[in-house]
Amino acid sequence: MERWPWPSGGAWLLVAARALLQLLRSDLRLGRPLLAALALLAALDWLCQRLLPPPAALAVLAAAGWIALSRLARPQRLPVATRAVLITGCDSGFGKETAKKLDSMGFTVLATVLELNSPGAIELRTCCSPRLRLLQLDLTKPGDISRVLEFTKAHTTSTGLWGLVNNAGHNEVVADAELSPVATFRSCMEVNFFGALELTKGLLPLLRSSRGRIVTVGSPAGDMPYPCLGAYGTSKAAVALLMDTFSCELLPWGVKVSIIQPGCFKTESVRNVGQWEKRKQLLLANLPQELLQAYGKDYIEHLHGQFLRSLRLAMSDLSPVVDAITDALLAARPRRRYYPGQGLGLMYFIHYYLPEGLRRRFLQAFFISHRLPRALQPGQPGATPPQDAAQDPNLSLGPSPAVAR
Repeated sequence: MERWPWPSGGAWLLVAARALLQLLRSDLRLGRPLLAALALLAALDWLCQRLLPPPAALAVLAAAGWIALSRLARPQRLPVATRAVLITGCDSGFGKETAKKLDSMGFTVLATVLELNSPGAIELRTCCSPRLRLLQLDLTKPGDISRVLEFTKAHTTSTGLWGLVNNAGHNEVVADAELSPVATFRSCMEVNFFGALELTKGLLPLLRSSRGRIVTVGSPAGDMPYPCLGAYGTSKAAVALLMDTFSCELLPWGVKVSIIQPGCFKTESVRNVGQWEKRKQLLLANLPQELLQAYGKDYIEHLHGQFLRSLRLAMSDLSPVVDAITDALLAARPRRRYYPGQGLGLMYFIHYYLPEGLRRRFLQAFFISHRLPRALQPGQPGATPPQDAAQDPNLSLGPSPAVAR
């Protein structure tokens, strides 16, 4: 078979010169991702020479190179200038670290905390510049929200409000939805959904005027049915849908909306094992006797132990989330979704593309392994195996092995 002639000499020099110019304009970081992309492009070049005619091969290489460069190039950033940003939940974790990072970059930061004398508030007051202002805010109290709205309007008249970071979040129980009190669902919705809704709506006139940004910290538990996170996950699913609605409706105003879906990180609330122990004891003390007999204390103890095991595997470096929030505020073209953290790509792939039984089993192995409630265990009076267990070969009735993250 006769091969098509392939560019050589001066033609290749021209191609190389143009590629080098594009590399320089793309502001790429020299590192493993770039080297891997170049190696893949070289392999693709070798294949194209042998399988395709020159016009088609050049088109394939050009498309592959453009995709690689666009994915690896550092996004164009807007200047900080005098931009002001309001961040909720700065007592600890992502909120506190984001407030410190944005303050160091030159932002005017309005940081809300539950208590003005909390350790996190004292740390921010000590290490940040005078530009940072601390505001007391409980998102379940309309009076607090009104006071923060009035303060923000009064103190951003010269600079405008560029961004709102809905970071404050709440979760107080790790248990099956049936075991979780309805009050827990309400409290999660009050903070994670209704509080974020009321604050965002109150600040929209300022954000529309500045054509600014709304950044909301969500959770993969709002996208997937994580075991024992029903109350927290449903509130995060609700706020994610709300932000997607805002994203569409505010597009004509130039306001860009992003959602951060972080993996498991070791924030202060996550590391507080004593707090989770108290919440477990409170759950056991208030559980109706019928439910306690059906599920058993051992079942709840198992959930608690599995949850603490998963927290020990959490990432201690919070910078991926802080960097994602910063990019959402300053990127010329911010993403609609950010997924900082290890293993999230695999989790979402399994969630969207594998059968339901495998998805369920993976989440159990990844987070909290399955265990039969007491009433379903062999030997218990009237115990019968779950009907779908015999039909679903992917469902294991025993504890699933732990999967390291």
